[in-house]
Amino acid sequence: MQDSILTAVFLPLALAFIMLGMGLSLSLKDFKNIVIFPKAVILGLTNQLILLPLFGFALVQLFGLSGAMAVGVMILAACPGGATSNLITHLSRGDIALSISLTAVSSFLTIVTIPLIVNFAINFFGEEGSVTLPIMETIIQIMGVTVIPVSIGMFLKKKFPVLAIKADRPVRFASAVFFALIIFAAILKEKESIVEFFVLSGPVMFSLNLITLVVGFFLASVFLLPKRQRLTISIESGIQNGTLGIMIAATLLKNSEMTIPIAIYSLIMFITSAIIIFAANKRARY
Repeated sequence: MQDSILTAVFLPLALAFIMLGMGLSLSLKDFKNIVIFPKAVILGLTNQLILLPLFGFALVQLFGLSGAMAVGVMILAACPGGATSNLITHLSRGDIALSISLTAVSSFLTIVTIPLIVNFAINFFGEEGSVTLPIMETIIQIMGVTVIPVSIGMFLKKKFPVLAIKADRPVRFASAVFFALIIFAAILKEKESIVEFFVLSGPVMFSLNLITLVVGFFLASVFLLPKRQRLTISIESGIQNGTLGIMIAATLLKNSEMTIPIAIYSLIMFITSAIIIFAANKRARY
C-alpha cells in the first residue's frame, strides 16, 4: 500500500466518510453523558488509553515480535474505538449512550496520544527506515480525517435532523463496505507473505482482543456497573478503529507491513463481536 492513490487519497477519504457517518449519530448531549456516567466513562477511557497499549506492548514482548510487525500492533493499540463499536453495542443490547460517549471522547483524546505511542514504538523496536510522526503535523492530519468529519456530522444532525436520520442507515452500510475494502486491500498488498504474517501476529492479535474484552468486562464488574454498561465497557475496550490504524501505517508511515497486524485484528474482532452479539441476545431472550 506504499505511495499509491489508495493510501494518498482513497484511504483518508474513506476514513473521513466513516467518521462523518459516526458524527450523524452524535450530539452535544453525548459529551454531557460524561457527567451522568463518570465512573463508567473514566473506566472505559482508562481501558482504551492506558491498559490497551500496555497489553499490546506486553504481548509483543511475550511473543517476540519486532520491527514493523511490533509497531503495527502498537498502532492498533493506540487507536480509539470507532463507529463499529457503537454498532456492536447496539446489536448486543448494551448501553449505546455510554458507547457513543466513550467513542467520541477517546477519538478526541487519541489525536494526541497516537503520535506519542507510535513514535515510542518505532524507536523502541528499532524499525529502521520508518519515519517518526511529527507531533503537531500528525495531530492536524488525524484531526482532518476524524475530528473534523465527526464535527461536520454533528452539525448536519443538529441543522437537518430528519435528513440525518434518513442518511444514517445508508451511511452505515457504505462505511462497512469501505472498511471491508480497506482490510482487503491491506491483505492483498502483502498476499505473498500473508500466511507468514498471520502466523507471526495472529496469536498476538487474538490474545490482545480476548484480553481487552475480558478485562474490560471484569473491571466493570469490580466497579459494580450495571450489566449493560459492563457489556459496553468490554466492547469499547476490545473493538478498535482499524481503519484509522491502517491509515496511520499506510499513509502517514508508508509501511504496508505495519498494516497486516491491524487488518488481522479487524478480522478477529468481527468474529468475537459476532459471538458477543449472539450470546448477549440469547441471554436477553432467556
